[in-house]
Amino acid sequence: MMNKKIAVLGTGANGSSVAADLTSNGLDVKLIDQWPEHVEKMRKDGLKIEMPNRTLETNVDAFHLCDVATFSDKFDIVLLFVKAYDTAWACELIKPYLKDDGILVGVQNCMMAELISDIVGANRTIGCVAELSSELFNPGEIKRNTPPEGTWFGLGALSPEMVNRIPEVEEVLKFSGKVGISEQILSAKFMKLVVNVMGMGMKAIGDMMPSEAYAIEGMKDVMLQAGEEALKVGEGLGYKLEPIMGLSKEDIDSSNRVHELLLDTVSKHVGPTALNTVLQDHRKGRLSEVDLINGWVSEGGRKLGISTPVNDMIVEMTTKIHDGTLHPSRELVIEIIQSIGEKT
Repeated sequence: MMNKKIAVLGTGANGSSVAADLTSNGLDVKLIDQWPEHVEKMRKDGLKIEMPNRTLETNVDAFHLCDVATFSDKFDIVLLFVKAYDTAWACELIKPYLKDDGILVGVQNCMMAELISDIVGANRTIGCVAELSSELFNPGEIKRNTPPEGTWFGLGALSPEMVNRIPEVEEVLKFSGKVGISEQILSAKFMKLVVNVMGMGMKAIGDMMPSEAYAIEGMKDVMLQAGEEALKVGEGLGYKLEPIMGLSKEDIDSSNRVHELLLDTVSKHVGPTALNTVLQDHRKGRLSEVDLINGWVSEGGRKLGISTPVNDMIVEMTTKIHDGTLHPSRELVIEIIQSIGEKT
């Protein structure tokens, strides 16, 4: 395994966290990113990963996107950590540098696994669900809220021919967290989407940490309603309830409020002060993944004739935040809570 050539494509907060773990454990890893200052900082000083219980500092092999054209060797494993909306171009970029029997793993939010498979081939794709909370605002410096012992990855094949290849990826990711195997990886991806539907957009609209968000009356109820909408849409589209984040099948099957179990689990794992990725995007003035998270639910609801008022409002307000019409605030969250209360 130590002879495997690995690329981490997209070294934002999560990609950097995993890449640092793999590098510090002696694996051959190239880090590729589109933020020039981050790459230059990594080249000069390495990565600094601050965790609740320790700090990891390690030198890394970092590259700009344009450097990919200089690569002569192909990769055995590519771990894709770019934003979901960057998936297509990133896969096309790295496709010529993935071995014919190589594996590409989308360690991302949203329902991107099938798109990856379409681009690089089902015979080179492993699906992945990740529970990893981290933050990146300054080049080369990561705040990782869930250290390896609190991080979880779920792996699964999209085609039967790739089932026996899963252990190769497991052997790599075990250095950065616990690894589970899912026989229904697309349903597992959907379950993580339900988590993100509830946990990201509303808090980001309010520019709030979890502890601040849950202090607002009605906040959790509206977040749970967003999750209920997602579960209804997912059921209509044929997705099943699949255990993720270390939960067991018994945990899922015995719960009559699966969405609340998921929300409580992720809240416990990431802690009261974590800044989710959508909130970080708002603060950085960049596009978030809300259109592919809450927007996925809204689009599915329209196709199926299922009402999705909470997700619709989250998408609408987030769009206005992106274009500068609105600015994240506690008042926007209260507006959503009051509006949903009037409709119900």
